[in-house]
Amino acid sequence: MILEVALLNVIPGQEEAFEDSFRKASKIISGMKGYIEHELQKCLEERGKYVLLVRWETLEDHTEGFRGSAEYQEWKALLHHYYDPFPTVEHYEQVDLG
Repeated sequence: MILEVALLNVIPGQEEAFEDSFRKASKIISGMKGYIEHELQKCLEERGKYVLLVRWETLEDHTEGFRGSAEYQEWKALLHHYYDPFPTVEHYEQVDLG
């Protein structure tokens, strides 16, 4: 499993509209191949700052499957205009501690 971590900075005053758009966008991502689950967390200390966590079966499910899809264009249209600066997105895998 891969964890996608995106740090989102939403333009001040656009938080409510962003959250409404994200609810619509959630339906898009949740139907993609390799998608497991996602959550959006809002920062308590800094208004407009969010963290998006998405779990994928493989890295390619996100980087090639989702990002290369028509659905991603719809996702972009719904969300990308809210960000300043554009988000940093990183991918993580769990460390075996056993």
